Amino acid sequence: MDFQSRVAHEFEQRFGSPPKAIVRAPGRVNLIGEHTDYNDGFVLPMAIDRAIWIALSPRPDRLVAARSLDFDDTAEFDLDRLEKQVGWIEYLKGVAWALQEAGYALTGFDAVVAGDVPIGAGLSSSAAWELAAARAFAVTSGFAWDAAQMALLGQRAENKWVGVNCGIMDQMISAAGQADHALLIDCRSLETQAVPLPPGTAVVVLDTTTRRGLVDSAYNERRSQCETVAWFFGVKALRDVSLEQLNEKHGQLDRVAYRRARHVIGENDRTLQAAEAMKRGEAIELGQLMQLSHMSLRDDFEVSSRELNVMVECAERQSGCYGARMTGAGFGGCAVALVRQDAAEAFSAGVAAEYEDATSLTPNVYICTATNGAEVVHGVIE
Repeated sequence: MDFQSRVAHEFEQRFGSPPKAIVRAPGRVNLIGEHTDYNDGFVLPMAIDRAIWIALSPRPDRLVAARSLDFDDTAEFDLDRLEKQVGWIEYLKGVAWALQEAGYALTGFDAVVAGDVPIGAGLSSSAAWELAAARAFAVTSGFAWDAAQMALLGQRAENKWVGVNCGIMDQMISAAGQADHALLIDCRSLETQAVPLPPGTAVVVLDTTTRRGLVDSAYNERRSQCETVAWFFGVKALRDVSLEQLNEKHGQLDRVAYRRARHVIGENDRTLQAAEAMKRGEAIELGQLMQLSHMSLRDDFEVSSRELNVMVECAERQSGCYGARMTGAGFGGCAVALVRQDAAEAFSAGVAAEYEDATSLTPNVYICTATNGAEVVHGVIE
């Protein structure tokens, strides 16, 4: 049973009638453009065919009552009395808080929620939750869908309610993804440009099954190092510094901060080059840029891990692989590879076997399709 059918069936079992609507919002994988988002730079993610699904019907009162099939748990909250607690329901509650703070008038609803975005793998299950929640409120409360505005409010919920200091990329791609395309996002202006995947290619997500440790302190440290270099140059963000300018002042900068900045500035350039290569259908060039990105993340930004490096090396040894790189914040989680579509199954089996031999860990491998962002997949509430 697919997820749409599953949440619909469970909703009818629980509430005694079919849901009035079903919404979904996807997770994402970032093809290139890592640690550039909080430097006002460029990212190139795609929405993947793993998502959070919500079956729902409006209620006459101000309660939101939801059943999570993944957590086997039921929770509810009152839209007039939002209080921070813990657990999966905080994503729904945080989005309700952000929407109401922004002036949206919300309606309560009954819901059943399920999804298949792996938690903690760096595929942005949290953004999928937030944008699915925003879509649910939009459809029950009757306000127009504005992808960029909903992404910003999802980010606000993550930052201020959940308490994770993320950039805008994850929410933006979950809100605005397009099938068969990646999305070039300018993290300063929030302008987006859909970029087609090269013909005859597949994107494969390679989960090391290691999870990030100490990532908050490392993330904050790197963010601070980037901000220090931007301050040195008297600009808002590293997006405004060229590689020539950076190298000219090399001797005046802290050695580590210089390398952090070199990654970000180079990564912005690589991301723009990758988008142009994709427009021309140049899979080989895109793969080479992904490889350069991984080396920079490993050596200059120092956010890779042994398992991520092993995974990338295993991927690059397989027939049909154009390139691979770690993806996400780092220190664990996933790598991503661009491969020939007709070789994707053999590639996946080969990588999994080699990685397990090298690490004694069993990876999860997902051949992914680029999908639309958050959308109503069934029903319209009048």
